[in-house]
Amino acid sequence: MAILVTGGAGYIGSHTVLALHEAGEAVVVLDNLATGFAAFVPEGVPLVTGDVADEALVERTIDTHGIDAIIHFAGSVVVPDSLADPLGYYRNNTMAARNLIAVAVRRGIDRFIFSSTAAVYGNPEHMPVREDAPTRPLSPYGTSKLMTEIMLHDTARAHGLHYVVLRYFNVAGADPKARVGLATAGATHLLKVAVEAALGRREAIEVFGTDYPTPDGSCIRDFIHVSDLAEAHRAALVYLRGGGHSATLNCGYGRGYSVLETIAAVRRVSGRDFTVRHVGRREGDIMTMIADNALMRATLDFTPRYDDLDAIVAHALAWEDRLAREPDLLTHQGGPA
Repeated sequence: MAILVTGGAGYIGSHTVLALHEAGEAVVVLDNLATGFAAFVPEGVPLVTGDVADEALVERTIDTHGIDAIIHFAGSVVVPDSLADPLGYYRNNTMAARNLIAVAVRRGIDRFIFSSTAAVYGNPEHMPVREDAPTRPLSPYGTSKLMTEIMLHDTARAHGLHYVVLRYFNVAGADPKARVGLATAGATHLLKVAVEAALGRREAIEVFGTDYPTPDGSCIRDFIHVSDLAEAHRAALVYLRGGGHSATLNCGYGRGYSVLETIAAVRRVSGRDFTVRHVGRREGDIMTMIADNALMRATLDFTPRYDDLDAIVAHALAWEDRLAREPDLLTHQGGPA
Protein backbone atom coordinates (compact mmCIF):
# COMPACT_ATOMS: atom_id res chain seq x y z
CA MET A 1 0.00 0.00 0.00
CA ALA A 2 1.10 3.58 -0.61
CA ILE A 3 0.48 7.18 0.47
CA LEU A 4 -0.76 9.74 -2.05
CA VAL A 5 0.76 13.17 -1.42
CA THR A 6 -0.95 15.92 -3.38
CA GLY A 7 1.25 18.94 -3.92
CA GLY A 8 4.23 16.76 -3.04
CA ALA A 9 6.56 18.70 -5.36
CA GLY A 10 5.90 21.96 -3.53
CA TYR A 11 7.57 23.50 -0.50
CA ILE A 12 6.03 21.72 2.48
CA GLY A 13 4.90 18.71 0.46
CA SER A 14 8.41 17.94 -0.80
CA HIS A 15 9.84 17.96 2.72
CA THR A 16 7.08 15.59 3.83
CA VAL A 17 7.67 13.27 0.88
CA LEU A 18 11.36 13.22 1.76
CA ALA A 19 10.59 12.35 5.40
CA LEU A 20 8.18 9.57 4.39
CA HIS A 21 10.54 8.17 1.76
CA GLU A 22 13.46 8.10 4.19
CA ALA A 23 11.24 6.27 6.69
CA GLY A 24 10.68 3.51 4.13
CA GLU A 25 7.13 4.46 3.15
CA ALA A 26 5.80 3.91 -0.36
CA VAL A 27 4.84 7.37 -1.63
CA VAL A 28 3.19 8.66 -4.81
CA VAL A 29 3.19 12.39 -5.63
CA LEU A 30 0.37 14.14 -7.51
CA ASP A 31 1.27 17.69 -8.51
CA ASN A 32 0.43 19.98 -11.42
CA LEU A 33 3.88 21.64 -11.05
CA ALA A 34 2.33 25.11 -11.12
CA THR A 35 4.44 26.05 -8.11
CA GLY A 36 6.21 22.74 -7.46
CA PHE A 37 9.29 21.21 -9.03
CA ALA A 38 9.80 17.70 -10.34
CA ALA A 39 13.40 17.94 -9.11
CA PHE A 40 12.09 17.91 -5.53
CA VAL A 41 10.61 14.42 -5.90
CA PRO A 42 13.14 11.80 -4.69
CA GLU A 43 14.42 9.12 -7.03
CA GLY A 44 12.14 6.11 -6.92
CA VAL A 45 9.03 8.10 -5.95
CA PRO A 46 6.42 8.14 -8.75
CA LEU A 47 5.29 11.58 -9.90
CA VAL A 48 1.85 11.95 -11.47
CA THR A 49 1.57 15.33 -13.19
CA GLY A 50 -1.98 16.61 -13.06
CA ASP A 51 -4.70 18.42 -11.17
CA VAL A 52 -5.99 17.16 -7.83
CA ALA A 53 -9.49 18.26 -8.90
CA ASP A 54 -9.43 15.72 -11.75
CA GLU A 55 -11.39 12.91 -10.12
CA ALA A 56 -10.73 10.42 -12.93
CA LEU A 57 -6.97 10.99 -12.67
CA VAL A 58 -7.03 10.65 -8.89
CA GLU A 59 -9.04 7.42 -9.13
CA ARG A 60 -6.58 5.94 -11.66
CA THR A 61 -3.66 6.92 -9.46
CA ILE A 62 -5.26 5.35 -6.39
CA ASP A 63 -6.06 2.13 -8.26
CA THR A 64 -2.68 1.89 -10.01
CA HIS A 65 -0.57 2.43 -6.90
CA GLY A 66 -2.72 0.86 -4.19
CA ILE A 67 -3.19 4.08 -2.23
CA ASP A 68 -4.55 3.67 1.31
CA ALA A 69 -3.88 7.14 2.77
CA ILE A 70 -3.90 10.71 1.45
CA ILE A 71 -1.91 13.74 2.59
CA HIS A 72 -3.35 16.82 0.90
CA PHE A 73 -1.12 19.87 0.34
CA ALA A 74 -2.11 21.01 -3.15
CA GLY A 75 -3.63 24.48 -3.27
CA SER A 76 -3.02 28.23 -3.35
CA VAL A 77 -1.49 29.90 -0.32
CA VAL A 78 -0.87 33.65 -0.79
CA VAL A 79 -3.17 35.79 1.36
CA PRO A 80 -3.04 39.00 -0.77
CA ASP A 81 -3.68 36.98 -3.94
CA SER A 82 -6.75 35.44 -2.33
CA LEU A 83 -8.16 38.91 -1.66
CA ALA A 84 -7.74 39.79 -5.35
CA ASP A 85 -8.97 36.43 -6.65
CA PRO A 86 -11.31 34.85 -4.10
CA LEU A 87 -13.10 32.66 -6.63
CA GLY A 88 -9.77 31.25 -7.80
CA TYR A 89 -8.95 30.31 -4.21
CA TYR A 90 -12.32 28.67 -3.65
CA ARG A 91 -11.76 26.70 -6.85
CA ASN A 92 -8.16 25.65 -6.17
CA ASN A 93 -8.58 25.01 -2.46
CA THR A 94 -12.17 24.25 -1.53
CA MET A 95 -13.63 22.75 -4.71
CA ALA A 96 -10.52 20.70 -5.48
CA ALA A 97 -10.50 19.36 -1.92
CA ARG A 98 -14.16 18.41 -2.26
CA ASN A 99 -13.37 16.36 -5.37
CA LEU A 100 -10.42 14.67 -3.67
CA ILE A 101 -12.46 13.78 -0.58
CA ALA A 102 -15.23 12.38 -2.81
CA VAL A 103 -12.76 10.05 -4.50
CA ALA A 104 -11.37 8.97 -1.12
CA VAL A 105 -14.88 8.02 0.00
CA ARG A 106 -15.61 6.11 -3.22
CA ARG A 107 -12.34 4.21 -3.01
CA GLY A 108 -12.69 3.40 0.69
CA ILE A 109 -9.66 5.42 1.79
CA ASP A 110 -10.28 6.28 5.44
CA ARG A 111 -7.03 8.03 6.43
CA PHE A 112 -6.72 11.66 5.33
CA ILE A 113 -4.29 14.36 6.51
CA PHE A 114 -5.06 17.94 5.54
CA SER A 115 -2.75 20.93 5.28
CA SER A 116 -4.66 23.78 6.93
CA THR A 117 -3.61 27.09 8.43
CA ALA A 118 -3.75 29.28 11.50
CA ALA A 119 -5.34 31.87 9.21
CA VAL A 120 -8.68 30.22 10.06
CA TYR A 121 -8.55 32.00 13.45
CA GLY A 122 -8.33 35.55 12.11
CA ASN A 123 -7.23 37.82 14.96
CA PRO A 124 -7.72 35.64 18.07
CA GLU A 125 -8.93 37.18 21.31
CA HIS A 126 -6.60 35.06 23.44
CA MET A 127 -2.98 34.10 22.91
CA PRO A 128 -1.59 31.52 22.53
CA VAL A 129 -4.51 30.34 20.45
CA ARG A 130 -6.11 26.95 21.09
CA GLU A 131 -7.81 24.73 18.56
CA ASP A 132 -11.23 25.45 20.08
CA ALA A 133 -10.88 29.22 19.57
CA PRO A 134 -13.48 30.89 17.33
CA THR A 135 -12.67 30.68 13.62
CA ARG A 136 -12.99 34.07 11.92
CA PRO A 137 -10.75 34.16 8.83
CA LEU A 138 -9.71 37.56 7.47
CA SER A 139 -9.06 36.36 3.92
CA PRO A 140 -10.53 34.04 1.29
CA TYR A 141 -7.39 31.93 1.77
CA GLY A 142 -8.27 31.28 5.40
CA THR A 143 -11.94 30.78 4.57
CA SER A 144 -11.15 28.30 1.79
CA LYS A 145 -9.14 26.20 4.22
CA LEU A 146 -11.79 26.39 6.92
CA MET A 147 -14.43 25.23 4.43
CA THR A 148 -12.34 22.16 3.70
CA GLU A 149 -12.01 21.44 7.42
CA ILE A 150 -15.81 21.56 7.69
CA MET A 151 -16.17 19.18 4.73
CA LEU A 152 -13.80 16.71 6.35
CA HIS A 153 -15.71 16.86 9.63
CA ASP A 154 -19.04 16.26 7.94
CA THR A 155 -17.67 13.52 5.66
CA ALA A 156 -16.10 11.72 8.60
CA ARG A 157 -19.44 11.66 10.38
CA ALA A 158 -21.28 10.38 7.30
CA HIS A 159 -18.75 7.91 5.87
CA GLY A 160 -16.34 6.85 8.63
CA LEU A 161 -13.39 8.83 7.29
CA HIS A 162 -10.61 9.41 9.82
CA TYR A 163 -8.61 12.60 9.41
CA VAL A 164 -6.03 14.86 10.98
CA VAL A 165 -6.18 18.57 10.20
CA LEU A 166 -2.86 20.31 10.84
CA ARG A 167 -3.19 24.06 11.23
CA TYR A 168 0.18 25.51 10.30
CA PHE A 169 1.50 28.65 11.84
CA ASN A 170 4.44 30.28 9.97
CA VAL A 171 6.44 27.66 8.10
CA ALA A 172 10.04 28.59 7.36
CA GLY A 173 13.54 27.25 6.68
CA ALA A 174 14.68 24.41 4.46
CA ASP A 175 15.93 20.86 4.64
CA PRO A 176 19.05 20.91 6.90
CA LYS A 177 20.99 19.13 4.14
CA ALA A 178 19.78 21.67 1.55
CA ARG A 179 18.17 18.98 -0.59
CA VAL A 180 14.87 20.87 -0.94
CA GLY A 181 13.55 24.25 0.10
CA LEU A 182 11.34 27.15 -0.89
CA ALA A 183 11.97 27.96 -4.56
CA THR A 184 8.74 29.53 -5.78
CA ALA A 185 9.45 32.68 -7.78
CA GLY A 186 8.16 35.79 -6.06
CA ALA A 187 7.45 33.96 -2.80
CA THR A 188 5.95 36.19 -0.10
CA HIS A 189 7.12 34.27 2.99
CA LEU A 190 8.71 36.74 5.41
CA LEU A 191 11.88 34.80 6.08
CA LYS A 192 12.39 33.91 2.41
CA VAL A 193 12.07 37.57 1.42
CA ALA A 194 14.47 38.66 4.19
CA VAL A 195 17.06 36.05 3.18
CA GLU A 196 16.84 37.11 -0.47
CA ALA A 197 17.33 40.73 0.59
CA ALA A 198 20.38 39.75 2.66
CA LEU A 199 21.86 37.99 -0.36
CA GLY A 200 21.23 40.93 -2.67
CA ARG A 201 18.48 39.24 -4.67
CA ARG A 202 15.88 41.78 -3.60
CA GLU A 203 16.38 45.51 -3.41
CA ALA A 204 14.70 45.68 -0.02
CA ILE A 205 12.18 44.05 2.29
CA GLU A 206 8.95 45.79 3.16
CA VAL A 207 7.48 45.67 6.66
CA PHE A 208 3.72 46.02 6.42
CA GLY A 209 2.76 48.04 9.46
CA THR A 210 4.83 49.16 12.45
CA ASP A 211 1.95 50.68 14.39
CA TYR A 212 0.38 47.52 15.78
CA PRO A 213 -0.10 47.29 19.59
CA THR A 214 2.87 44.93 19.92
CA PRO A 215 6.23 45.53 21.67
CA ASP A 216 7.93 46.88 18.53
CA GLY A 217 4.86 47.74 16.46
CA SER A 218 5.23 44.92 13.95
CA CYS A 219 3.23 41.72 13.60
CA ILE A 220 4.21 38.66 15.62
CA ARG A 221 4.52 35.16 14.19
CA ASP A 222 5.13 31.65 15.52
CA PHE A 223 7.64 30.04 13.16
CA ILE A 224 7.94 26.28 12.67
CA HIS A 225 10.79 24.67 10.75
CA VAL A 226 9.53 22.99 7.60
CA SER A 227 11.36 19.74 8.40
CA ASP A 228 9.71 19.58 11.83
CA LEU A 229 6.36 20.15 10.15
CA ALA A 230 7.11 17.30 7.75
CA GLU A 231 7.75 15.00 10.70
CA ALA A 232 4.46 16.12 12.23
CA HIS A 233 2.69 14.82 9.12
CA ARG A 234 4.48 11.49 9.42
CA ALA A 235 3.50 11.32 13.08
CA ALA A 236 -0.12 12.09 12.15
CA LEU A 237 -0.12 9.16 9.74
CA VAL A 238 1.23 6.85 12.44
CA TYR A 239 -1.47 8.16 14.77
CA LEU A 240 -4.27 7.37 12.31
CA ARG A 241 -2.82 3.94 11.52
CA GLY A 242 -2.90 3.20 15.23
CA GLY A 243 -6.63 3.83 15.37
CA GLY A 244 -6.50 7.46 16.42
CA HIS A 245 -9.68 9.51 16.32
CA SER A 246 -10.04 12.43 13.94
CA ALA A 247 -8.26 15.51 15.29
CA THR A 248 -7.50 19.14 14.51
CA LEU A 249 -4.07 20.22 15.75
CA ASN A 250 -2.04 23.42 15.84
CA CYS A 251 1.47 23.16 14.38
CA GLY A 252 3.73 25.77 15.91
CA TYR A 253 6.39 26.04 18.58
CA GLY A 254 4.33 28.17 20.96
CA ARG A 255 6.57 31.23 20.88
CA GLY A 256 6.36 34.40 18.83
CA TYR A 257 8.89 36.55 16.99
CA SER A 258 8.01 39.94 15.57
CA VAL A 259 8.67 40.82 11.94
CA LEU A 260 11.45 43.15 13.06
CA GLU A 261 12.99 40.47 15.31
CA THR A 262 12.96 38.06 12.38
CA ILE A 263 14.72 40.57 10.15
CA ALA A 264 17.31 41.13 12.90
CA ALA A 265 17.90 37.35 13.05
CA VAL A 266 18.56 37.25 9.29
CA ARG A 267 21.03 40.11 9.62
CA ARG A 268 22.73 38.40 12.56
CA VAL A 269 23.06 34.95 11.00
CA SER A 270 23.97 36.14 7.51
CA GLY A 271 26.32 38.85 8.72
CA ARG A 272 24.83 41.20 6.13
CA ASP A 273 22.78 44.35 6.25
CA PHE A 274 19.99 45.19 3.82
CA THR A 275 17.34 47.81 3.25
CA VAL A 276 14.10 47.61 5.24
CA ARG A 277 11.16 49.78 4.20
CA HIS A 278 8.33 50.49 6.59
CA VAL A 279 5.03 50.73 4.74
CA GLY A 280 1.36 50.70 5.70
CA ARG A 281 -0.60 47.75 7.00
CA ARG A 282 -1.63 45.12 4.46
CA GLU A 283 -5.23 43.93 4.20
CA GLY A 284 -5.72 40.40 5.50
CA ASP A 285 -2.63 40.40 7.74
CA ILE A 286 -3.05 39.04 11.26
CA MET A 287 -1.48 41.03 14.11
CA THR A 288 -0.32 38.25 16.45
CA MET A 289 -0.46 34.50 15.97
CA ILE A 290 1.12 32.10 18.45
CA ALA A 291 0.15 28.45 18.78
CA ASP A 292 -1.00 26.63 21.84
CA ASN A 293 0.56 23.32 20.78
CA ALA A 294 -0.32 21.27 23.86
CA LEU A 295 -2.88 19.18 21.99
CA MET A 296 -0.44 18.32 19.21
CA ARG A 297 2.19 17.27 21.73
CA ALA A 298 -0.33 15.14 23.62
CA THR A 299 -1.77 13.52 20.49
CA LEU A 300 1.22 12.84 18.25
CA ASP A 301 4.47 11.03 18.99
CA PHE A 302 6.47 13.99 17.78
CA THR A 303 9.31 16.06 19.22
CA PRO A 304 10.54 19.11 17.26
CA ARG A 305 14.27 19.18 16.47
CA TYR A 306 14.75 22.67 15.06
CA ASP A 307 12.96 24.98 17.51
CA ASP A 308 15.46 27.80 17.09
CA LEU A 309 15.02 30.88 14.90
CA ASP A 310 18.73 31.18 14.10
CA ALA A 311 18.82 27.54 12.94
CA ILE A 312 15.79 28.14 10.73
CA VAL A 313 17.51 31.17 9.21
CA ALA A 314 20.79 29.28 8.71
CA HIS A 315 19.05 26.46 6.84
CA ALA A 316 17.19 28.97 4.66
CA LEU A 317 20.47 30.71 3.83
CA ALA A 318 22.16 27.39 2.96
CA TRP A 319 19.31 26.53 0.61
CA GLU A 320 19.52 29.91 -1.14
CA ASP A 321 23.26 29.42 -1.49
CA ARG A 322 22.68 26.09 -3.21
CA LEU A 323 20.15 27.65 -5.59
CA ALA A 324 22.78 30.25 -6.53
CA ARG A 325 25.53 27.65 -7.05
CA GLU A 326 23.36 25.23 -9.05
CA PRO A 327 21.29 27.24 -11.52
CA ASP A 328 19.98 24.08 -13.21
CA LEU A 329 18.84 22.51 -9.95
CA LEU A 330 15.12 23.02 -10.62
CA THR A 331 15.06 21.89 -14.24
CA HIS A 332 15.13 18.12 -13.64
CA GLN A 333 11.85 16.68 -14.91
CA GLY A 334 11.59 13.65 -12.64
CA GLY A 335 10.49 10.14 -13.47
CA PRO A 336 7.11 8.92 -14.71
CA ALA A 337 4.52 7.38 -12.44
